[in-house]
Amino acid sequence: MILYLHGFRSSPDSYKARCMLVHMAKLGRSDEIACPDLSPSPALAIQQAEALLAGHKAEDICIIGSSLGGYYATWLAEKYGCKAILLNPAVKPPRDLESYVGVTTYYHSDRVFEFKAEYMAELRALAVEKISQPERYFLIAATGDEVLDWREMVAHYPRAKQVVIEGSDHGIAEFADYLDQVMAFADGRA
Repeated sequence: MILYLHGFRSSPDSYKARCMLVHMAKLGRSDEIACPDLSPSPALAIQQAEALLAGHKAEDICIIGSSLGGYYATWLAEKYGCKAILLNPAVKPPRDLESYVGVTTYYHSDRVFEFKAEYMAELRALAVEKISQPERYFLIAATGDEVLDWREMVAHYPRAKQVVIEGSDHGIAEFADYLDQVMAFADGRA
């Protein structure tokens, strides 16, 4: 089972989420991927993810997390002992998202949501200071990420499988070029 977790202000309509869903459909594996529309509340987003993981064995789970979804994926991978693929993951979202407290909109729609001050404590509760089993992690980081620092990502996932893309952007515009590597790791072939 692949669980795709989108980032802050994002949705299942993001480019990378759609890439994954279309790719899985082409493989005839649409029933093996879930991509929930995550709550702005980190605690509720984790509950949504855990509900989808229920009944699956750790060895059958791979969580793909983009940006804030990567932060969630790391916490879940540590809790459940499963694999995680991190796409330009947020490493310190309590620091990075504090200025976003208030009312805002999603990137892919006009939907409005409130990012509440109490969510900062929820984010801090999900911090993973050090990953326990680097072989369960695959990091894809872009040096051209205009939102997050790729060097923090690389430092946070030492000894994990890592691909550092020279240039690119936060959304990893060429994500489709990495689908074979993503699937090989998710399926335990790399």
